[in-house]
Amino acid sequence: MVYILSATFMFSIFFSCKKTDTSIGANSIDPNELLNSIQVDTFSLKSYTKIEDSVVTDNPVSALLGSYNDSKFGTFKAGFFTQFRLPAVNPSFGDVSTIEIDSFVLGLQYSGFYGSSNSQKIEVYELLDSLGLNTTYYSFSDKLHSNKNLIDPSKSTVIPNPVSQIVIDTTHVKAQLRLFLDPNLARTFFNEATNNPTTFSSNENFLNYFKGLYVGVNNGYQSTNEGGIMYFDLNDPLSKLTIYYKQAGTRKTYDFLINTSCANFNKVDVDYYGTNITNAFENSAFGQTEFYAQALKSRGVIKLPSISNLPKKAIIHEAQLLLPVDYDTGSKLTPGTEISVATKLEKANGLFTIAVGTYDDVTKQFIIDLKPYIQGILSSQRYPVYTISGAYNALIEGTEIYITPKLFNTSADRIIFNGTNTLNKNKPKLTLKYTEF
Repeated sequence: MVYILSATFMFSIFFSCKKTDTSIGANSIDPNELLNSIQVDTFSLKSYTKIEDSVVTDNPVSALLGSYNDSKFGTFKAGFFTQFRLPAVNPSFGDVSTIEIDSFVLGLQYSGFYGSSNSQKIEVYELLDSLGLNTTYYSFSDKLHSNKNLIDPSKSTVIPNPVSQIVIDTTHVKAQLRLFLDPNLARTFFNEATNNPTTFSSNENFLNYFKGLYVGVNNGYQSTNEGGIMYFDLNDPLSKLTIYYKQAGTRKTYDFLINTSCANFNKVDVDYYGTNITNAFENSAFGQTEFYAQALKSRGVIKLPSISNLPKKAIIHEAQLLLPVDYDTGSKLTPGTEISVATKLEKANGLFTIAVGTYDDVTKQFIIDLKPYIQGILSSQRYPVYTISGAYNALIEGTEIYITPKLFNTSADRIIFNGTNTLNKNKPKLTLKYTEF
């Protein structure tokens, strides 16, 4: 097919946009023609910060534990709830009166860390309420637990170390947090297996007896920019609850497992009191100077209404969005390596992911390819929406994009973006090349 080209333009746009997938016009114009393109800076752009109150946190990629005090974002505190399952039903412990318990350990396999590795005071409580595998839990959800802290007081203060290997019974394993719990709870499991064996005859019976644990922190006051959040992979085989004991002189272990059949969720408290972010919520114009995004709490929003004024018969050749950040290289509260970019679809709940932006540490900015998104708007492309009642195809609604850390539901990342009126040197910019036919 041959297109008659009437004009080729290049727009350098100060601010944002969205993304979707289409390859229309990818190679429809001679590169020599693009060299003669016109550069225009005429798009009207707006940015602001949107708070989120209901973020789903069940079955997370990582369990979150810890707290930090951020001069820009206030305080962030995280803990998690989880079930445990039997390695096999109907265990035989023999004469439990001969058992000597050495220790009762909750091992948690690290999957990452965010912030500074200051010491953290950990607390562990037994749940009194059951968890549901098919239940939706949010960052504010809570479950009733006992008021007895199970962790050994002499070992409750830990220093996060997600890198160094540790030794368990002479075996070197990947970095892991080891929490030493009250051995008296371990003793009750042995007694229950002897006195009420049906408790261990199925996981359903066991979960009715032992509903799980809540693991949290009680760090008290933290200085500005102190603290961090530990990430754990609960589905790693090394994340488990283990009784170490001796019986008739023989050393033994018994594990309670965490796996994909266990319900678990993160509970996160974020307090923005006294920070500039509260100003951003109350006055959207504040977002023109800087705007914010934080996992589990807030999204950066960018409006680009002038996209609607682009020619409908246009082939987008390039649309690269640059989002500079306000980031002190020495800070441990980094902007992360990737962001998720989403938009809204007509008559659809939630957001539709359109792109992933990558961080350039040299230029201190995120780089996002918005070409498919803009082309999708101009060509009225439809995208699938799945609901309980069925599926349908929907157009993109409006010209707003929503920006968050990539793992919005299961991390502690936070980002400060420069707005168009920033006093910093670098401003957000979208470079757009298209051909009208």
